[in-house]
Amino acid sequence: LSIFLSLLVPAHTTRSPDCGGILTPSGLRYRKFAEVSKPHAESVLRKDLMAPPAPDPSPTSPSSRNQIISVKVDKFSLTLIPDTGMRLSIEVDLGITSTPSTTKEMRLSILADLHVEMNPEENLELVTSDCKTTLEEVQSTEEMDRSAPHKSSGSDIDKQINTEKICLEVFKLLLFPNERLMSLAAPFPITPSCQVQYLPLAAPMYSEQGIIISLQTTFQVAGTVIPLPVSPVPFSMPEPARSSPSHLILAFSEHFYTSLFSALEESGALNVSLLSSLTTATLAERITQMGSLFQEDLPVVLQAVTRSSPHVVLEEDKAIVKLFLTAQIGAGSSLFQSFLSVNVDVTARLHLSVTDTRMIISVAAIEDIELSLATSDVGPILAALLEELFLPTIREEVPAQINVVLRQGVFLPHIATFTYTDVNITIHKDYVLIPCNLQLEARTG
Repeated sequence: LSIFLSLLVPAHTTRSPDCGGILTPSGLRYRKFAEVSKPHAESVLRKDLMAPPAPDPSPTSPSSRNQIISVKVDKFSLTLIPDTGMRLSIEVDLGITSTPSTTKEMRLSILADLHVEMNPEENLELVTSDCKTTLEEVQSTEEMDRSAPHKSSGSDIDKQINTEKICLEVFKLLLFPNERLMSLAAPFPITPSCQVQYLPLAAPMYSEQGIIISLQTTFQVAGTVIPLPVSPVPFSMPEPARSSPSHLILAFSEHFYTSLFSALEESGALNVSLLSSLTTATLAERITQMGSLFQEDLPVVLQAVTRSSPHVVLEEDKAIVKLFLTAQIGAGSSLFQSFLSVNVDVTARLHLSVTDTRMIISVAAIEDIELSLATSDVGPILAALLEELFLPTIREEVPAQINVVLRQGVFLPHIATFTYTDVNITIHKDYVLIPCNLQLEARTG
């Protein structure tokens, strides 16, 4: 029965989030959104509203025909609606002339309810669920003295502006952000042969804290998605206890970091070659058998490869990686001759920082190293001697070489043209929290 049930539920057990983010109400109010969106909205609306009107089959008088001569977006804002989505509010100032000498101003207000769906291609897509428009005349000072503002519901201009068509223009406004939204799931390079990809698992949720999205990370090595260790506990996006002043809060599980190092191990990036300060002659002074193995003085090298998957442990204010290596100790750089095999278990502290959209991970310090001989026919005295001779090299070279691999950083989930600023990283038990602000690059596209 268990085998049969497992066939009915293919692979879904592996689709669980290991990271995510919350776009906060502060992030939705980020002023650059409006600055970039205003000219884009103006361009889209101007093409429709200022287009030559269709010929009237029964015009009362050609001179009475209204014409929109200017379109200016005055306000553009996004607000959060908990449990539902977002509300887009656009206020547009229209300059309208009915005769060459008569011009009046109208205010077009557009309210559209938006939410993010997952389309059949499993990409996130911004869509509208409701759209309303109102049009009212903006009165001059003289008119305000005489009467109150009024809506021009029955005017010729109101008939000329097709509200359904305006809402269609709002849909066109979403094409540009949807192109950018697709970039969230793009693959990003870590090393020349290793890539990371963040895949949304479902449409976002909406709470008072913001828009919550859960992501699953996949890693590719040489173009092939690699299987990763299964997370022992499900990860859910930790919501802040109170409203955050940051635009965005990213969270990464302990499993994410273990998967990252497992992918690097799979790609061979964690295999290191360590040149010690010893030579076969200096080693023979301590280990007499070495003198008979090598007739000439050669450099002593350690070639270390991973023997099992790394493991990352997150504690309060502390991130640790555990590496399990097997080092072949040998002589010669061009023609390597191994004479001893040693297991090396390294526990190292990690340092995390963010630059632009990349998380920079580095081995800050080695906290513990354990050496054990891979062969059991060597006595404890030699084991202690090897530890004395090679520990300094391992302690210095292993972090240095791994940091060379990691120095380019790991791209965070992000949308094209946005970078992160004012970053504050906090490490908690089981997850890392990264509150940050958004910064939109100058290009508007």
